[in-house]
Amino acid sequence: MNRKLRAPAVPLVTVDPYFNVWSMATLLNGDYTRHWTGAKNSMTGILQIDGIPYMFAGMIEHDTVLHSNEYKQMAQTGLEISPLSSTYTFLGGGVELKVEFTTPLLAEELDILSRPVSYVTFTAASEEGKAHNVSVYFDITGEWCVDNTNQKVKWGRSDLGEGLASIYMGSDKQDILGSAGDDKRIDWGFINLAAGNAFKTETMIGRHTLRTEFIRTGRLIGDEICPMPAVVNEEWPVLASVISLGNVGNEAVSAFLVLAYDDIFSVEYFGRRLQAFWRKNGTTFDEMLAGSIKEYSTIMAKCHEFDQKLVGEGLAAGGDKYAELLSLSYRQAIAAHKLVTDENGEVLFFSKENFSNGCMGTVDVSYPSIPLFLLYNTELAKGMLRPIFKFSGMERWRFDFAPHDVGCYPKANGQVYGLVEGEFEHKYQMPVEECGNMLIMTAAICFTDDNAGFAEKNWVFLTKWANYLKENGLDPENQLCTDDFAGHLAHNANLSIKAIIGIGAYSLLSRMLGKTDIADEFLGIARKMAYEWEVRAGEEDHYKLAFNTQGSWSMKYNLIWDEILDLNIFSTEIKEKETRYYITKLNQYGLPLDSRNTYTKSDWIVWVASLTNSSEYFHKLVDALWSSLDESPSRVPFTDWYDTVTGRQIGFQNRSVVGGVFIKLLKEKLKNRNMTA
Repeated sequence: MNRKLRAPAVPLVTVDPYFNVWSMATLLNGDYTRHWTGAKNSMTGILQIDGIPYMFAGMIEHDTVLHSNEYKQMAQTGLEISPLSSTYTFLGGGVELKVEFTTPLLAEELDILSRPVSYVTFTAASEEGKAHNVSVYFDITGEWCVDNTNQKVKWGRSDLGEGLASIYMGSDKQDILGSAGDDKRIDWGFINLAAGNAFKTETMIGRHTLRTEFIRTGRLIGDEICPMPAVVNEEWPVLASVISLGNVGNEAVSAFLVLAYDDIFSVEYFGRRLQAFWRKNGTTFDEMLAGSIKEYSTIMAKCHEFDQKLVGEGLAAGGDKYAELLSLSYRQAIAAHKLVTDENGEVLFFSKENFSNGCMGTVDVSYPSIPLFLLYNTELAKGMLRPIFKFSGMERWRFDFAPHDVGCYPKANGQVYGLVEGEFEHKYQMPVEECGNMLIMTAAICFTDDNAGFAEKNWVFLTKWANYLKENGLDPENQLCTDDFAGHLAHNANLSIKAIIGIGAYSLLSRMLGKTDIADEFLGIARKMAYEWEVRAGEEDHYKLAFNTQGSWSMKYNLIWDEILDLNIFSTEIKEKETRYYITKLNQYGLPLDSRNTYTKSDWIVWVASLTNSSEYFHKLVDALWSSLDESPSRVPFTDWYDTVTGRQIGFQNRSVVGGVFIKLLKEKLKNRNMTA
């Protein structure tokens, strides 16, 4: 195996768009840990070994008394990123320390996935056989529960029962769901730190100088801040803990802490405040947190089993580099969503367009991300589409095509994209794009489930959108597509493919529902349009970006659904011809989106890499994407928009669309299912 990926950023605590913290440095103790937006959400980890303090996580600021020569830096010797965990290894003072950050986003178990809980596990062992007295200091700051550090916080303790307890902190104002936007951090609810009761663990809420006292005395000494509330950037309050591991020899000793966030209400949905999915049966936060502590061993075993299975499948499908891309993208893709239930108890799964525009439930963000959710739980995929179907039936949406979104996170009160002075401007809409996306995603859900019940419930909208594509899809007018950063484009050949496959998807759904005449009619329309498409788009050894633009080209990533849904509308020769041409346009860090620029989209690279069964072709494209992450100077969570020449991020980060990396696995799964059927 090649050396491991140097991830540009490492997921640590990844629950939802707000409770979402990363390390954006090579070393865990080389920088502050940060919210995905880049704002500091600091944690500090110090290991005391035989009375000598070693820093293993974060950095120490604000303390003018403490000198760097009063503690040592623990040497980071390893990092393993699996789908559900990031595990660091350190050496110092004759002790090896492993620190494992695990967020149990188990897609098949929604009660666990939706819990706002992340585990931090500390495992220590003697490096050379000699026993050492070891204790762990760990804290998080008030930065975790405010949008900016000028805000005030308050704090307290909770008795969870059975010897369990937590300490918590939250903003003083508690303006629940009070604001919406992109570059935002949560400033309501409460961040919690709790410990298991297997080891002697002390907790304290105090000023950042608790770290100083631990470094100097090995103990948690200090007074809780008084009075409340305190301004974060004046007092720098922390939730701190010390775990005494005792004398540690060759046999590894482990203990864990739990980080959890009580957001009280998670989203607003057409004027109604909704709570997280895990609350659906009336469970309180303290009950959930206590349960998460008690179930630690069981949940961690499930996480390790899932990691092993997914990595194995990734290796088999696409090799070691592909498996690493899957591991890096899994938590990011899920944690860019919030899972709730509506008043009828149905699942709603809202994405947030992180560092894009903050839109919520965006159709053309769900479309690239959906392969992951089709693989592991189609109920999550349905939860993405339900809000769109609901809004489509409202009087405010007056168009015959599908909407773009349902709001700006966390307020899903109706589309905001292209809304100017209370009216939707047509020029800012994506008519063909969103109709095609909704039809293809619905068909993919039903095809995966082998049941078209979900489509039947929404048949009036699907029919309307299929007819729209029939009339307007072959040669799209000047309009935006999902790659809206590239601007408007008329006669878009790849968008035309989406329309044609969308019509084919409607045919597939019609046949599943026994509507044979409709199925035959629309399949015939799709095949006729595909023939016309080839005539209009063809240009010597490839197919054009736009029908009227000579000497142009683009990634025809939408073709992948012709394969996955087994529609066979476009000929194999078209796919082979295109993929051969892509190799001639490949840059050091990937395949450009099209002939207009050197930037690209990472999700689309994996989609076109999966168009054929050529392993050599797949590896050339995916290896270039891997290199972009490995060598990029942009230390941010997995970006999906970057330059293929420099490897630098252009925009976007921590978006759900990296779920599209799973499309190769989805294709393999459904192909194998069809072969054994």
